[in-house]
Amino acid sequence: MSGLHTWAGLLLGWVLYAMFLTGTVSYFKDELSQWTRPELARLSQVPDQAAVAQRIADELGNVAAGSSQWSIRLPDGRNNSVYAFWRTRGQGQRAFGEANFDPATGQKISSRETLGGEFFFRFHFQLHYMPVVWGRWIAGIAAMFMLVAIISGVITHKKIFVDFFTFRWSKGQRSWLEAHNALSVFGLPFHFMITYTGLVTLMALYMPWGENAAFKTPAERQQMTSELSVFIQPGKPSGQSAPLASVENMVRQAQERWGKGNVGRVTFVHPGDAAARVAVARGEAGRVSMSPQYMEFEGTTGKLLNVRDSVGAAAETRGVLYALHLGRFSDTQTRWLYFLVSFMGTAMVGTGLVMWTVKRRSRLRDPERPHFGFRFVERLNIASIAGLSIAMTAFLWANRLLPHPMEARADWEIDAFFAVWALTLLHALLRPAKAAWIEQLWTAAALLFLLPVLNALTTQRPLWHSLAQGDWVFAGIDVTCWALALLHVVLAVRTARNRSIVQSKRMPQVPVAIASSGAAE
Repeated sequence: MSGLHTWAGLLLGWVLYAMFLTGTVSYFKDELSQWTRPELARLSQVPDQAAVAQRIADELGNVAAGSSQWSIRLPDGRNNSVYAFWRTRGQGQRAFGEANFDPATGQKISSRETLGGEFFFRFHFQLHYMPVVWGRWIAGIAAMFMLVAIISGVITHKKIFVDFFTFRWSKGQRSWLEAHNALSVFGLPFHFMITYTGLVTLMALYMPWGENAAFKTPAERQQMTSELSVFIQPGKPSGQSAPLASVENMVRQAQERWGKGNVGRVTFVHPGDAAARVAVARGEAGRVSMSPQYMEFEGTTGKLLNVRDSVGAAAETRGVLYALHLGRFSDTQTRWLYFLVSFMGTAMVGTGLVMWTVKRRSRLRDPERPHFGFRFVERLNIASIAGLSIAMTAFLWANRLLPHPMEARADWEIDAFFAVWALTLLHALLRPAKAAWIEQLWTAAALLFLLPVLNALTTQRPLWHSLAQGDWVFAGIDVTCWALALLHVVLAVRTARNRSIVQSKRMPQVPVAIASSGAAE
């Protein structure tokens, strides 16, 4: 079990660390998306969703006339604009248009092109620069390795709960082990839940055989789809033009059923045609399930055709596990709890990776000249842990520094992330390990500390303005950057002071001068 725990955690540990850290940040992806679009005004209160839906539907009638489908995400406590996408007549996977709209006027907003927090969310489970299916398979394999590492870790550490209350600084290998144990035990139920539910979210990709055997005909597969998502049978357009009935009235009927502010999305099929259908879906906030709840209306008359309030037991189980993983049901306090415990999970993976090198360095014949495999793991640790902090912060710097009207601007932000990350690996390969750790941790600290300064210089929403206006999204991100900068400073200082002591009795053939010298860690 000890060997299984060690190698299950190491072999894909670098992928797991990136998945954990970007997934942790994704609990505030909507807030990050607001921060990356400073042109969008802050909403002091959530507007009337029914009136907003009508304004946007009227505007889409001009912007997306002739489209076979519209979809509108209404504003709420975490989204200050209306995001809409619509199908176009083009060919290929990107045959759609999208835009953000002002909920007060219904007009399209000209904001900088960016994925914002959505980039970290997508990277978390499908990586990037590779086919989506491949990325999801790699993420799934890594999650399975994580599940094996958690279970084998509990079996291996017989005194894990006792060791949780023991932690000593500056004890070399023992300190890394105790930190790893404490971080593991504190969030053990969460770590198990988040790993298992992550696999459940993509279960149809990883284990499709039962689904393929149970649902064979197109009608059966459509029935299954309706259990898992808001699904409207599109049918064929009639070819006869007909205006939409009052969208505002449809949304108000949904509000009477679910309460004000609880409508999440409005979907239109064949708008402007006599065969139009409209689905008003319930939002995700305050509901620990991702199973679909929606009301379907006849588009031209507003007649209520169907109400889906529940799904089968299997689909509901999947919906609850999915919701537990994403945490979108949570209020601000619960979301911060998710963030903190998930951050501990990230640190658990990171300390495990570092502990592998610390433990094995003491066994090397010559710690100053380790073999290739050890150096490879050590350098990957540096770039995967300290380097990822630099790359993620560089993505936010690129958001502020790249010109506003720039072609493929969102892609340039992502390119900056990967280019900087690659540079951190090159730096780790060229510098001594300990120096590389210290320099990259200090670089991450400097970039994080200066990011609020850059925001103040490049936008009209500096920290003092955000505090005065009660804009807690911008103020919260600025303060969080400083807190994370302080954490990296502490790590850099402790790394600079740390010395790994190699006992001479384990290395009788190594001179005392080498045995007592500071190791790279």
